[in-house]
Amino acid sequence: MASRLRASDNGTATKVKLFGRGQRSIHDALGGGKAADLLLWRKKRVAGAVLAGVAVVWYLFEVVEYNFITLLCHVLITSMLALFIWSTAANFFQWTPPNIPKTVLKESTFTEVASTFHSKFNQILSELLRVACGNEPKLFFLGLISLWILGVIGNYISTLNLLFFSILCAETLPFLYEQYEEEADNLAGKLYKQMRSTYRKVEADVLAKIPRGPVKEKKET
Repeated sequence: MASRLRASDNGTATKVKLFGRGQRSIHDALGGGKAADLLLWRKKRVAGAVLAGVAVVWYLFEVVEYNFITLLCHVLITSMLALFIWSTAANFFQWTPPNIPKTVLKESTFTEVASTFHSKFNQILSELLRVACGNEPKLFFLGLISLWILGVIGNYISTLNLLFFSILCAETLPFLYEQYEEEADNLAGKLYKQMRSTYRKVEADVLAKIPRGPVKEKKET
């Protein structure tokens, strides 16, 4: 979400910084940890492997129409057969046997992922609740319109496609933004000024004409 612009009466505005990050770098805005390194392709092999794995899973479920349980069983069967052949061949040809770790995924990995998800979810939820209470009328109407558009799109896109598209955007948009930050900020500034101008017209032509009841003054105690 773009950070707010402090616009003056003559229409001038400060520069937009996307993701509401102020003067922070995009890496810090994304959390600054391993997740940020992954989204910004600081480790290209890992990020590429994740994106390729997600693409393969999407292809198997959406195009081949694999069932999840069937796919999981076939993957486990293939892995067990590969390890069995490797271990048998290693004993026969005096090769190095497969090194099977006692712990495949460390507990800290799950803790870090869960902590990041918990923090971001609470941040988004608190922001939605604040907007829903009427503290930000502009964001309130923008949120309603966005949710309505998503609801319409949801009728034509499956959950799997939407999930794949979201992961694809998460793996590409932050990286592209970091590469073309100046151009993206300038474009966001122009879009914000245009949206602000449109909202002012709607406010003057529609919202200002809505009749409102008398405001009761609070009694001083």
